[in-house]
Amino acid sequence: MKRLPIGIQTFRKLRDGGFAYVDKTEMAARLLDGSGYYFLSRPRRFGKSLFLDTLAEIFKGSRELFDGLYIQDRWDWETKHPVIRISFGQGNFSSADGIEKRIGDILELNCDDYGIEYTPGLTLAKLIRILRKKFNQQVVLLIDEYDKPILDNITDVERAIVARSVLRDFYGSIKECDPYIRFVFITGVSKFSKMNLFSGLNNLEDITIKEEYATIAGYTQNDLETVFAEHLQNADMEMVKKWYNGYNYFGDPLYNPFDILLFISNSCEFRSYWWETGNPAFLIEKLKEQKFYVPDLENIVVDEKTLSSFDVEHIDLIALLWQTGYLTFAEKVPRAGRMFYRMRVPNIEIQASLNELFLQYLSDLNGN
Repeated sequence: MKRLPIGIQTFRKLRDGGFAYVDKTEMAARLLDGSGYYFLSRPRRFGKSLFLDTLAEIFKGSRELFDGLYIQDRWDWETKHPVIRISFGQGNFSSADGIEKRIGDILELNCDDYGIEYTPGLTLAKLIRILRKKFNQQVVLLIDEYDKPILDNITDVERAIVARSVLRDFYGSIKECDPYIRFVFITGVSKFSKMNLFSGLNNLEDITIKEEYATIAGYTQNDLETVFAEHLQNADMEMVKKWYNGYNYFGDPLYNPFDILLFISNSCEFRSYWWETGNPAFLIEKLKEQKFYVPDLENIVVDEKTLSSFDVEHIDLIALLWQTGYLTFAEKVPRAGRMFYRMRVPNIEIQASLNELFLQYLSDLNGN
């Protein structure tokens, strides 16, 4: 029985360690044949970081890690590209200085990876040009948790605007470096307006709800019945489905990987594993601001604009709940030439957790 990859976001460690792995390289191969600039939004702990690391190993030419996987015989392993890894998963983002310090740390780490001397004031654009010249190959840019400096300040509009401004300047250098770039992949939880963060990147393709990439992160029912069959042989699979399945991006319904791995690790005991690792305090604040009644969430219908116009000055609660994983799509509802979406709560875990959130919301309103 293969080991469970709990908390592992490094593809090499996963493959070398003999951990269970759901092959996502077919979708990686599809991306690599495309336009080259992509954006993906998914809730936390859905496998985004591992997918980014998988892409990094592909571009580095680490063929030995892909034995038996879809992409093994479908990629030119001899052509290797320098990869710049950017992650805002950690750092103090309460001020512009804190964000800029993290940016400096990120650039320094990338310099260290390639034996380049780091100097304070180095910009992303300059690093891209240095790597292009040093290796005579176009550069790959992988950005994880691009939005965390903003989300960390989501209840303080002024600080969130400052964070957005710093990030917009940082990401703005991508456009000017297009001739030196082979591939860009950007992930995060939220889907902030492209105009306010990635202005000028007209070729950035949002694959968040594209059917062909629906299962790019997360586990399907087939994954549970094949990759994790031995681990789940004594589990009540119908209850597993009711508790943890149900995320919909217009492909196969999905399980949050974190839930499944913790469920197996805890002797198949049903608990709200994903919910317990998060802090929904910001949702309480947004519920208060918008005076929203949580039980009204089921079957609510929203238009495409509501889900795509998300920004610091206007944070729609439904869009926020969808992006953070507390709501998912039930179906598309075309009306008079426009696309609407009927929303629903994904599963028992989220329903129970939202009920708990609502009780906390009522308690706060009553001053208890």
